[in-house]
Amino acid sequence: MVNISGMSFGSLSGNAVEALNRGAALAGCLQNTGEGGLSPHHRKGGELVFQLGTAYFGCRDERGRFSLDRLKDLVAGAPVRALEIKLSQGAKPSLGGLLPAAKVSAEIAATRGIPQGQDCVSPSRHAEFSDCDSLLDWVELLAAETGLPVGIKSAVGDLGFWEELATLMRDTGRGVDFVTVDGGEGGTGAAPLIFSDSVSLPFQQGFSRVYRTFAERDLHEQVVFVGAGKLGLPDNAVVAFALGADMVNVGREAMLAIGCIQAQKCHTDTCPTGVATQNAWLARGLDPARKSVRAANYIRTLRRDLVKVAEACGVEHPGLIGTDAVEILDGRTASTPLDQVYGYRPEWGLPSAADRAEIVRLMTAEGPRGGSAPPSPTAVG
Repeated sequence: MVNISGMSFGSLSGNAVEALNRGAALAGCLQNTGEGGLSPHHRKGGELVFQLGTAYFGCRDERGRFSLDRLKDLVAGAPVRALEIKLSQGAKPSLGGLLPAAKVSAEIAATRGIPQGQDCVSPSRHAEFSDCDSLLDWVELLAAETGLPVGIKSAVGDLGFWEELATLMRDTGRGVDFVTVDGGEGGTGAAPLIFSDSVSLPFQQGFSRVYRTFAERDLHEQVVFVGAGKLGLPDNAVVAFALGADMVNVGREAMLAIGCIQAQKCHTDTCPTGVATQNAWLARGLDPARKSVRAANYIRTLRRDLVKVAEACGVEHPGLIGTDAVEILDGRTASTPLDQVYGYRPEWGLPSAADRAEIVRLMTAEGPRGGSAPPSPTAVG
């Protein structure tokens, strides 16, 4: 239920990517490749979600066009468990990206399928589709050709896109397998401050609107919902699960676990801890073997905290925490139940009855937990 969010090789050093991948293997979670392609550093035992960005890095031809054959070859030779089409991200919605020529090493060039030593530009939009209808056609093509689940990742602004997408899914039978909603809290080392500070909705508002859009069309049980945007903090993650998230992705918290000190030098290539740099001398200071253990410890600890909070709420799993168990404080003297804040109907945010029963079965398979001793002969109930 906790996975590592998309962070590209090129933005992060090879040692940082390797540490996260080894940590994912130790913790038994998924690592999202980010849009920068699938590098050798992603092949250290951790299972992957391959992200398809606007530049189609790692699965493009010599002219920069998407290549289905290269994608199929790529996923056939790596532990890729799902494909994620990145429409936008919370920290820089509707913007492309630029990897400066100085950072485009031979290894990055080979991973992305681009010329070495030249500026690497990611466009702001996809070339393979232009509207919801053609997006769903492409999703179905990728799913049919690779056999993998295919989803989308996006920040949330105008709801028109989501309403059109959900309506088409309901009416045509085509659809995405999962939706990753990235809140405006999402991080990046490269975005204009006005975008990272003020453009796209914060996670709770954005996610609840998207979930409600699918739920109103009775599609919320047909889609896996993934949340991102400072959800590596247990209290934030609990609210995400109550709102209907099935999984959460963690980015900055995973970076902190492997040594990031938030020096805010990502864009300068001088990260002092070797996390967000392509400087070999600086990256050498990050030991993937040691840091992978810390990444795994963080993932395990977050899971434990979430399960403990779930138990305190009287349920067996964080996904079973309902909106009635969460209240949003308004100052120190007032609060509002979460379902009222976001206009949820009863049962929204929870799995189906059959799924709830299966979750309980899985979580209690080893028998009841808690209690200091067997009950006395006079115990009641």
